[in-house]
Amino acid sequence: MTDLRNRQAALTMIAETISLGILSLPSVLATIGFVPGIILIIGLGLLATYTGYVLGQYKAAYPRVHNLADALKVMWGPFGREFGGAAQTIFLIFVMGSHILTFTIAMNSITDNAACSIVWGVVGFVVLWILTLPRTLKKVSYLSIGSFISICGAVLITMIALGVDPKPNLRLVATYSPSFAPAFLAVTNIIFAFAGHVAFFSFISKLRDPGEFPKALFMLQATDITMYLVVAIVVYRYAGVEVASPALGSASRVVVKVAYGIALLTILLAGVIYGHVAAKYIYVRIFRGTRHMGSRTWLAVGSWAGITLSLWVVAWIIAESIPNSDSLLGLISALFASWFTYGSSGIFWLYLNWGKYFLNWRKTSLTILNVFIVCVGAAVCGIGLYASGKSIHDAPSGGLWSCSRS
Repeated sequence: MTDLRNRQAALTMIAETISLGILSLPSVLATIGFVPGIILIIGLGLLATYTGYVLGQYKAAYPRVHNLADALKVMWGPFGREFGGAAQTIFLIFVMGSHILTFTIAMNSITDNAACSIVWGVVGFVVLWILTLPRTLKKVSYLSIGSFISICGAVLITMIALGVDPKPNLRLVATYSPSFAPAFLAVTNIIFAFAGHVAFFSFISKLRDPGEFPKALFMLQATDITMYLVVAIVVYRYAGVEVASPALGSASRVVVKVAYGIALLTILLAGVIYGHVAAKYIYVRIFRGTRHMGSRTWLAVGSWAGITLSLWVVAWIIAESIPNSDSLLGLISALFASWFTYGSSGIFWLYLNWGKYFLNWRKTSLTILNVFIVCVGAAVCGIGLYASGKSIHDAPSGGLWSCSRS
């Protein structure tokens, strides 16, 4: 995928961004209430729009930046490159784990728990590993679009089914006062839905005209904020406070099976893309400048298989160790999305404008805004770790490494 035009770029960004994160948003409204949930989805979405724009400014200032590792190398040298590369790879592994976990939940729902959850986890791990074995992932944009159509179809079926046959004795809450940890875990689930920023640098590199990025970004954000609001509101409206997470589990048993069957395409395709990106980064770091880089030698093929296997094994361990979808997404958001989507862009802006913070009222206002964004990233990271950690700790221990339903 190279030489993208504006409209094609926007469609590809939308397809690559809207994935499993949308499935947790109805439960956010059930946790913190309809009004606060809507305000947070809109507010965090608008803030993510600005931080994405800042990433575009940073890329324009340093055109040779193609990923987070390159971006941090500009500021911190070799240490920044290693730190950024490691953080990006670990983030991808955790997201891979969320895809194995969702595959397990899907298969349990489709088969009525016909097999042990650990068995489905192993099946998911093996299938995803096999699909990641091809070293060249051609036409990634088409895979992303297929994934996007899959998740949209699954969500649409769920919304229609709930509208036709809503939950009995519906209870909807405009505002709600949950305990602190569950409330903040809901916030981190919203942030996960806006966690696509980690791919923005590489995406801009593929644009025919990098100056078109803001248009593609604004189209992306307008689309995902709108979709997130529609799905969250409609599913919550007809499922009530008992809405499931992932949201596909909120409809009747038959509809749940159909919805998860359609969503399997997203679970697999998006998971393969994340796994391939993580493996590619490690492979390139090992073999850059050698004859094995683009060849099919035994060492190259064996190394690629070993790297992908190792990554999926770690992802499977994560999925089995954190068998609750909201807790896992919250942990990913706290550790990584808090910085990738928010905090790091504030740091990049401050670096770009060093010595000009109070040049005029506009710079002063932007300085205050970006310092605030850095603080938001730090707060989400620290408090989010506490909230997700408490959620994992309070979860029934029987779900860990067991055959019980995820």
